[in-house]
Amino acid sequence: MPDTARISELGGDPDGARAVAAMVADPTHSLLALDFDGVLSPIVPDPEQAYALPAAVDALTRLGPVLQLAVITGRPVRTAVRLGELDRREGLERLVVLGQYGVERWEAATGEYDEPPVPEGVREFFDELPGLLVRLGLASLHVEDKGRAVAVHTRRADDPAGALRTITEPISQRAAELGLHVEPGKNVLEVRSPGQDKGAALRVLVGEKRIRAVAYAGDDLGDLPAFDVVDSLRELGTPGLTICSASVEQQALADRANLICDGPEGVAEWLAGLAGLLGR
Repeated sequence: MPDTARISELGGDPDGARAVAAMVADPTHSLLALDFDGVLSPIVPDPEQAYALPAAVDALTRLGPVLQLAVITGRPVRTAVRLGELDRREGLERLVVLGQYGVERWEAATGEYDEPPVPEGVREFFDELPGLLVRLGLASLHVEDKGRAVAVHTRRADDPAGALRTITEPISQRAAELGLHVEPGKNVLEVRSPGQDKGAALRVLVGEKRIRAVAYAGDDLGDLPAFDVVDSLRELGTPGLTICSASVEQQALADRANLICDGPEGVAEWLAGLAGLLGR
């Protein structure tokens, strides 16, 4: 297949194809950023059992030496590095992982972690949450302590969607009283401190690395701010590609994406295709 046809396929639409072409022309100044859960890792009932697909990591190790790679996740940065085994693979020496929506950071080049203190309001909410869930009759819901955030998962409930509806209003009300932000997701509500999102994190990386072409892959509502940043950069002349890792649980990103992949397996296939193209 000619390169132009392959570029078009990997870009999804004309804007995406222009971004892929720019990455091929100047990979040194290109950034590929990805969410972790639902993009590199399949969504699993127990968040601690998540793992990065081997095919995806293999492709990243091929891409890492030629372009800038980043993982931007809502998870604590140490958790993402550990679950993905991102500190153990040759080829990822320049990888940057931004955790808690960009508040925390890990640089593969130095191995150093930057983790600011946990806000007091988050700790207060975490301490109150068990009592709130008991009053709602949902004490069995899985609560994930993410340090700077608290996630309440309904995936393992008998009626995940119904449980999510039940907890949304009372949790949102208490979070607002504590000055916290509520981030909805796939059968989960995440409560965290305000003022940071994946879009802001992506914009920082673009500025730091003097990026001239950018691609971002996400799967959930928390990735929309990063899509917004790619769109705004494109309007200013920086080629950009947005990729949706599609699922039946969340369709919001599909309408915004240049390219839709069939879940993490589809993302892994796309990564391999880009690695093959850049390898030429």
